[in-house]
Amino acid sequence: MPRGARLPALLACLLLAACGASAVKPRPAAVSAALEANRRAEALLRAGDIEGAARGYRDALRASQSLEDADGIAANAVNLSIVYQRLGRLAEARASLAPVLEQASLGFTGERLAQAALRRAVIDLDDQRIPSAGEWAARAASHCNGSCTSLAAIENVKGQLALEGGNAQAASASARRALDASRASGDRAEAGNALRLLGISAMQAGDAAAALAHLDQALAVDRELAFPRKIRLDLVWLGRISAMRGERASALAYYERALAISDAEKDPRGAAEVRALMRALGASATSR
Repeated sequence: MPRGARLPALLACLLLAACGASAVKPRPAAVSAALEANRRAEALLRAGDIEGAARGYRDALRASQSLEDADGIAANAVNLSIVYQRLGRLAEARASLAPVLEQASLGFTGERLAQAALRRAVIDLDDQRIPSAGEWAARAASHCNGSCTSLAAIENVKGQLALEGGNAQAASASARRALDASRASGDRAEAGNALRLLGISAMQAGDAAAALAHLDQALAVDRELAFPRKIRLDLVWLGRISAMRGERASALAYYERALAISDAEKDPRGAAEVRALMRALGASATSR
């Protein structure tokens, strides 16, 4: 899956009401600490404070570990890996998954193990460790066993790995399976990822018209869900297709929109990618 993969569900807050009474039973201090750290991290992430979110998820993970709360450990480890990856700290993103991937004695569910293995695959793909990414994607699929909620995401990652190997046909097949799974589960975020992957696969196969159609659909989904980083990806690929077709003005317009989003999101890696594409067109790529 491209950078900016969706965030999994965050640890839920459970309020324990007393039977037949309006008062709420007090939670143990450690449980309250885990929940509060998680809420703080989520709020900081929404506000764009990625460093602050990392601190919050670290605190929440430690609190969950002190309780041996397997579900809380898995949720916070996955979320911590996501924010570290956003920061470009890939070694730390990998290490944050160790409490799940290396602690089988805690009895994590197949769903949580699939999520953690998939995260590791995404991180290794980002770091261009393609063989390792393939191994972790296969491990995620084995934990999922064809029926977990991560099925569409796993197929999208497998499709991205096929693209990396230059196999557009296999990538398209994985993307279609991901699209079917995401539509069956109502997962619009993974549907958008699958549509983007279909577009990129079509582009690599030389079918620009199909590529544009799929990417236009992906852009509509990502705008509906308000995912800035995915909108930027869609615009970048729409620009690439326009450039491939010799439509320089159209490509430049897409790149300018993508650069504006990168700057607004304070995403230097994304901005650098867009500026390089603009320079390839012979256009100015100054920051806004």
